[in-house]
Amino acid sequence: MKKSIYIFSTGSLSRKDQTLCFETEEGKKYIPVEDTKEIYLFGEVDFNKRMLEFISQKEIILHMYNYYGYYMGSFYPREHLNSGYMILHQTQAYLNEEMRKEIASKFIEGAMENMAQVLKYYSNRGTDLKDIQVSLEELKNRLHEQNSIEQMMAIEGNYRETYYRAFDKIIDNNHFLFEGRTRRPPLNRLNALISFGNSIIYTVALSEIYKTHLDPRIGYLHTTNFRRFSLNLDLAEIFKPIIVDRAIFTLVGKKMIGPKDFEKKMDGIILNEKGRKIFLEEIERRLETTIKHKELGRSVSYRTLIRMEVYKLQKHIIGEKEYEPFYSRW
Repeated sequence: MKKSIYIFSTGSLSRKDQTLCFETEEGKKYIPVEDTKEIYLFGEVDFNKRMLEFISQKEIILHMYNYYGYYMGSFYPREHLNSGYMILHQTQAYLNEEMRKEIASKFIEGAMENMAQVLKYYSNRGTDLKDIQVSLEELKNRLHEQNSIEQMMAIEGNYRETYYRAFDKIIDNNHFLFEGRTRRPPLNRLNALISFGNSIIYTVALSEIYKTHLDPRIGYLHTTNFRRFSLNLDLAEIFKPIIVDRAIFTLVGKKMIGPKDFEKKMDGIILNEKGRKIFLEEIERRLETTIKHKELGRSVSYRTLIRMEVYKLQKHIIGEKEYEPFYSRW
């Protein structure tokens, strides 16, 4: 099984014969390309065109983050699976206002359902979330009354804001208070965790789209414009609650991560290197966790579920089978 490689150190990444070599002051470490699906760069890493050509041949995606842990961009190798037939249908679905609205609403429904399922999980374990759950149900019932994607996104925004109110009750830790959603920079530890985790899921979704016939530049919920990618943002909405948020609750609840794993930067709070490593280990563990898939009759990982979501969207776009988003049941 191919792995994700995370690099935090300062050094240089280069091609050495038929493999990759990461060189630092401490020495050299070789990365077997046949076992690597993507590389995440968090440290100051030098590389050249020859290295990029090599990983392009090996269909390895390179995701880059800056010093503060913010996503900068990806080196996305030539689309080896793209087909003109699928891109035409993907574009037609975007340009057809009703079809685009239908797909966008499915992404929102999936996100809402999985947020509700997260709260149900903790409610069943004794956390009093009834008022929040009632408010969420009322917002969900208003979704299909909306006439545009912008209006639906506004409802989804209110839904997510209400959902975040449950975090303090679930976590119950004065070192991790929500105090409202803040970004770039996050103003507290909990927001730092949410922002960093979400950015990782965006890149995971991008990597999984790369293994399919769809083009990540054509999204439906997030407007397709001069932004490089948007379809991965759409897909990530479905999986953020059950991967990122559940990871946060586990890490903080079990005191696997604490105040010492953060630092003040840019008038805000960010995870330090140790904190990022802890968080990434938990995210990776969840992505590789398997569940029994009813339709397939076998176990699949959450990472595979993300790719399967793309396959389902493909079938919908070409009129083969109506798309239904993944709903978590646990």
